[in-house]
Amino acid sequence: MMKAKINEIKEFRNRRHIFADRIEAGETLALMLQSKIDHFAESMILAIPSGGVPVGIKMQEILGLPFDLLIVRKLQIPGNTEAGFGAMTLDGATFLNNSLLKRLRLSPAQIETEKRRVAEELEQRNAMFRGGRPFPDLTGKRVVLVDDGLASGYTMLASLDMANKAHARETVVAVPTAPQSSIDRILPAADQILCANIRTAPCFAVAEAYRNWYDLDEKEVAALLQSMQ
Repeated sequence: MMKAKINEIKEFRNRRHIFADRIEAGETLALMLQSKIDHFAESMILAIPSGGVPVGIKMQEILGLPFDLLIVRKLQIPGNTEAGFGAMTLDGATFLNNSLLKRLRLSPAQIETEKRRVAEELEQRNAMFRGGRPFPDLTGKRVVLVDDGLASGYTMLASLDMANKAHARETVVAVPTAPQSSIDRILPAADQILCANIRTAPCFAVAEAYRNWYDLDEKEVAALLQSMQ
């Protein structure tokens, strides 16, 4: 059943190379959020590393909201670091793309091996980016979950699960770009979805929304976070 209210920029639909970079994408989302939300009391931004960090930082600069990170990771398909078969949260919850798993025919042992690897990586990232702090209590808060785009949507599903377990009052997904199929996948788990560039073509890549795109490494993410202090 549909839950979330979807907000998009109609003239951006199905277009490519909309944003110069993640900074411009963050500016666009901040303006969208300002137009859709009356007040920002008890609101905060939770950015998803790595790509969501510069987007979220720019939104934080414009909106002046509290800022933190939400540490989740995709479960990678063996031999393909770019593609995933699901996602995992810092507390160990997993969200699996079961239809894809049937096609991949991964064994339970392969799935468990990847889950153990990702669990270790999540702990390392929480220590590196957040100093190992516990996840914040979100009771009564509106949380804005930010990434640089949705691919399958499973990482955002995992993020929404963490926010809801922390008793968020309202969850707002804010992403520059996403395929319609992934928007539909996260609809039941969110309260609002802001996506500037929704695309309906059969093939989709987050990078296609940007004119200047590259993968951020952990050192660059850490430097961006250090610059906020």
